[in-house]
Formats: sequence, C-alpha cells, structure tokens
Amino acid sequence: MTEHSEPRRRGRPRGAKAGDTRTRILEAATAEFGEHGYEAASLRAIARRAGVDPALIHHYFDGKQALVAEVVKVPLRPDRVVRDALDAPVDELGARLVRAVLTAWDSGAVRPAAVAALRSAIGQGPVARMLREFLRREIMHRIAATLGDADDAELRAELAASQLVGVIMVRYVLEFEPIASVGVDELVRRVGPAVQWHLTGRFGSLDSDAPSAHNSSHGE
Repeated sequence: MTEHSEPRRRGRPRGAKAGDTRTRILEAATAEFGEHGYEAASLRAIARRAGVDPALIHHYFDGKQALVAEVVKVPLRPDRVVRDALDAPVDELGARLVRAVLTAWDSGAVRPAAVAALRSAIGQGPVARMLREFLRREIMHRIAATLGDADDAELRAELAASQLVGVIMVRYVLEFEPIASVGVDELVRRVGPAVQWHLTGRFGSLDSDAPSAHNSSHGE
C-alpha cells in the first residue's frame, strides 16, 4: 500500500485544536440548520460540511438537540426540561410542566438568551425556522407521545403548550405586572390545572375541587 492509499483516520484531524474543531462544527451546524431546517439537517451532513468524522460531533455535543442550544446560545436544553417533567404520573403532568418551564426561565443565567431565542422563533428567516422545527419535534411531539393513543394527542399538546407560551410571553418578554412578579408556586396553582385539562381532559390532582367536564354546563 502506498502512502497515497492510506485510509482516512477517524476522529479529529491531525494538528487540529479542540477549540478550532468545535468551532468548525458549530459553524457547519449553523449553516446546515439555516439551509435545511432542524428536521432535515443531519449530523452526517454537518460533519461533512465541517470536514470531520461524524463520530467526532458526539465527542463535543450530545446530539443534534445540543447543537441547537449552542447555535442559539441558550444555556438550557428545553427538550431535557420537558423530558424530566413528563416523567411523572399523568394527573401531575400539567403542574410539573408549568413548574419545570417557569423554574428554568426564572434563572438569571438563562432568561436573557431564552427571551432572545423566543423572539427569534416568532420572527422570520432560517433561525426562526430552525427553532420552530426544533420546538415542534423535541417538545410538542414528546408531549403528544406521552398521551398515548389519543386521536387528538397533537392538538392536546399544542393547546397545553399555548398556555405555557402565553405565560412566558407575558411574564418574561412583555413583563406585565402583576404576573411578572408572581411566584412560581402561585402560577403552578393557577395555570397547572389549565395545562392539565388540555392534556388529559381532567384538572389533575392540584385542583381536585374544580368542577369536572361532566359537571359543567356544557355537559348537561
């Protein structure tokens, strides 16, 4: 075998610094997400654009979700926040989701970047498209999957998310009072049952005195 036929080595290119390689991967991910969106972009395509082996991406990043968080510079993994909240009994999902999301957004290290990312998501352009696809794939679909075989699981998940996004917009982006200053516990008590209702058609354990759908005037 001649020196020209030596197989390509896996891993970081010779002489490449870790910081340089990581930066190249992030730049490639930004370009790939911008051109193809979150769902269509693949780790293999990002690696090819960066000129590295695909396995090297996993050396620096925990999958495509982590790349998105790095690209938009948010020190938070919303897919993990939702995943942890969904690891709960069905009747506690609403309260757990509200608490998890608001606790994460209340962090001083997270809020500025998260607000900027949210503003980007509701705007136009490739970054907005990437964020919307990410949120739909990693959060909406994850919530819907938790609801099992319900025919309207995606609708339920989106309605629940609309409650959360509404609170986030008013509390952290618009900063309207008094909701901007209300404690997380109080918001969980008030908003949790509404989110639970959208998810399951029940108000959940936090609002056991609330009237059920069967006792409402709409059910008569």
